[in-house]
Amino acid sequence: MDGTIGKPGPHPHEPHEVGFASKLNWLRAGVLGANDGIVSTAGLVVGVAAATTDTAALFTAGIAGLSAGAISMAVGEYVSVSTQRDSERALLARERTELREEPDYELAELAGIYRAKGLTAETARKVAEELTAHDAFTAHAEAELGLNPAELTNPWQAAFSSAVSFILGALLPLLAILLPPVTARIPVTFAAVLAALALTGSVSARLGGSARGRAVIRVVLGGALAMGVTYGIGQLADVGGI
Repeated sequence: MDGTIGKPGPHPHEPHEVGFASKLNWLRAGVLGANDGIVSTAGLVVGVAAATTDTAALFTAGIAGLSAGAISMAVGEYVSVSTQRDSERALLARERTELREEPDYELAELAGIYRAKGLTAETARKVAEELTAHDAFTAHAEAELGLNPAELTNPWQAAFSSAVSFILGALLPLLAILLPPVTARIPVTFAAVLAALALTGSVSARLGGSARGRAVIRVVLGGALAMGVTYGIGQLADVGGI
């Protein structure tokens, strides 16, 4: 008989590899960045297209919006992640100092954490001792701080990922407004953008494990509202001769 039968193991739909949660967060952030690029650039070019049919003006506005948005996303993400990483490093440095200066207290603290999770005092103490013997710093960082010292977020990677995802999202409405004939520009852009938003909403919901229908409706309505508002503003600017 196969000795593996009846032994517990990870379910196929529940990934357990190290770093999976971090990878999932980056993927979700990428989808949201692309979504931002789609909506903001679509609103911009649709508003300009409502006021003028000049292709050069549309191209200039679209590229300006794409560039400004990508830079803003990158800088914002870099600052945010750098601040988070500085805080995480400070907490880890403090934990390392405490382990060096008060090892017995830290061991008791780790055992207490596992007792609070439902283990008996004896089992919790044994778990804490074995984890401490294997890698005390990582064990305490994960249990007390919820951090893996080997997986701190890289601010440069975050900035690059945000910029790239925004640019990829922004390219869709920019091409959709420039490539079709003048009379079809706005309808084609509306259709392309709403379809893309439905896709990003579906992917985002799948990554988050939530209902797709509700997520898709929210993001599509939000994108339609953004384009509707900027289209109206563009029409007013055109009528007013601004």
